[in-house]
Amino acid sequence: MVVVGRIARPHGLRGQVSVIPETDFIAERFRPGALVWTRWAGRDEQLTIASARVQNGRPVIGFEGLLSIEAVERLAGLELRVPEASLQPLGPGRYYEHQLVGCAVEAAGGRGVGTVVRVEGGAGGSRLVVQGPRGEILVPLAGDICVEIDVGARRIRINPPEGLLELNEVRHRHDLSADGRGRTRRWRDRPGD
Repeated sequence: MVVVGRIARPHGLRGQVSVIPETDFIAERFRPGALVWTRWAGRDEQLTIASARVQNGRPVIGFEGLLSIEAVERLAGLELRVPEASLQPLGPGRYYEHQLVGCAVEAAGGRGVGTVVRVEGGAGGSRLVVQGPRGEILVPLAGDICVEIDVGARRIRINPPEGLLELNEVRHRHDLSADGRGRTRRWRDRPGD
């Protein structure tokens, strides 16, 4: 199952909810008659979308059998999922986020960088959040940096510009407190630090 959205909150009094979409196919995923699954109280629950519209860029949907604000309040914050097999095939060079999570990232020459733990993005572009041996590293998901993506082999080869991997890597520094006991603090490298 893959996430296609997250229920933000109830919308109105008739059992509709506002959804934060996590799909590029909003019209297909959130149309009347579409099936979605959520996990509530430790069990999977199948929901059928009864009504749908887009308001301010977000789907507002209603579910069959849930006709009041009280009926949908419990859904706030839950993920909406669909079976992976129902996803549309994408063109060359395009990937679903869940296909990238878990991929090993290596720099030119085969040097291991880490593993993709999530994909972040917005209007400015997407980036891979890579867990490396010394913390998280942000890698822009750009063709000139991510030069080879092989989701079948679960590998991404990157050619990062000089300093990119060190720019926002989280490190640990050992400090001595006033009483001489050591403690570890997290800090981020920033220019000038």
